[in-house]
Amino acid sequence: MEAARQYNVHEAKTHFSKILEAVATGQEVIISKAGEPVAKVIPLRGKVRRTARGSLTAPVVFHEDFDDLSDDPGFAEAFGLGEEGRAE
Repeated sequence: MEAARQYNVHEAKTHFSKILEAVATGQEVIISKAGEPVAKVIPLRGKVRRTARGSLTAPVVFHEDFDDLSDDPGFAEAFGLGEEGRAE
């Protein structure tokens, strides 16, 4: 991971939009006062960056009955397929 970019208070005020853009892309930014770090600006949500195929840690397995909804009583009702909504 790349080290966080550091700005002093004056630079942070001057380049606030630039700092927000960097944070929006997942970077962390340190704000310093008199050379001492006093704050860290971090993204609210981490972004998942999938850079290539095969980025999952385990294979995806689909069981033969993955689309069988016969044991889900709410499905038919939710999609208007219940007894009263079924076309005969």
